[in-house]
Amino acid sequence: MKAYEIVSDGGIDALALNERPDPKPGPGEVLVRVRASSINYRDLSTIEDPVPRNIPYPRIPNSDGAGDVVEVGAGVTRWKTGDKVCGCFFQGWQDGDITPEIMGRALGGTVDGMLAEYVVLREDGLVAMPAHLSYEEAATLPCAALTAWVSLVEKGKVKAGETVLLLGTGGVSVFALQFCKLMGVRTICTSSSDEKIARLKQMGADEVINYRTHPEWQERVLDLTGGRGVDHTVEVGGAGTLERSIAATRVTGSIGLIGVLTGGTVNPVMIMRKSIRLQGIYVGSRRVFEDMNAAISQHGLKPVISETYDFADARQAFHAMRAAGHFGKLVVRL
Repeated sequence: MKAYEIVSDGGIDALALNERPDPKPGPGEVLVRVRASSINYRDLSTIEDPVPRNIPYPRIPNSDGAGDVVEVGAGVTRWKTGDKVCGCFFQGWQDGDITPEIMGRALGGTVDGMLAEYVVLREDGLVAMPAHLSYEEAATLPCAALTAWVSLVEKGKVKAGETVLLLGTGGVSVFALQFCKLMGVRTICTSSSDEKIARLKQMGADEVINYRTHPEWQERVLDLTGGRGVDHTVEVGGAGTLERSIAATRVTGSIGLIGVLTGGTVNPVMIMRKSIRLQGIYVGSRRVFEDMNAAISQHGLKPVISETYDFADARQAFHAMRAAGHFGKLVVRL
């Protein structure tokens, strides 16, 4: 089979497309023919900076993928040949809180990922694809969608009628907007692009702030909430935006800390003074993935794909992620 491999710290253009022996499933394992793999910023970071992450060479990147079951190992009862499935970001995380052991089973990082024609995954490391989605759409769910869902539903406990702040137009933020609309939640979004602002409004964003025009955008958020602040913030920027997010979040509100897209330092004083709950979000369990897929299926939600690339052009998809001009998800079709 063909698979992309991280073989050095040379970055995107050093990503190698190599031949590997076709894998075979062992007991309790499933062989999946991958049909699509989506890209997350985490995947780009792993390719560009593998040494601090202790990535052994060669390593197949990408946590996200969808495809068909083509063979099952001994003892497998959950799946059969022909089933359409998505891989779980963490293999073996069934439910409950994450543990250090589970963190050592992340696809495309500590273990080989999904940017290959075939992968072997654990029987309990898969979920069924929502029936109304294409492979490309389903491949966007394991990381970005599940992270957004966990921030809003599992950890944020967001309710209809509340207000949520969403930063930018990457995969997590766009999924979060879609989920908020399903739940009857008011959304305040940020972007620096007039074109993207128009798209956010078309998708149902209640308010959108241009952070180029309003660099102190937290003040605008407070104006839009009558000085109170939002109930929950989906924070994808990291240290460079966190202090503004804290200022924009109400007393005893919550922040789901997801991204590390911007550098800087954070003064924790206002977290304490406002009694804000700051929760790190590291994707989610298989049980939560299935809960999310049930909601996606019930409402017929369709993920937003910015661009799709052929397998041979996968490096271009990572360059597009680096350029940060996308709206929603970038997907590689196999």
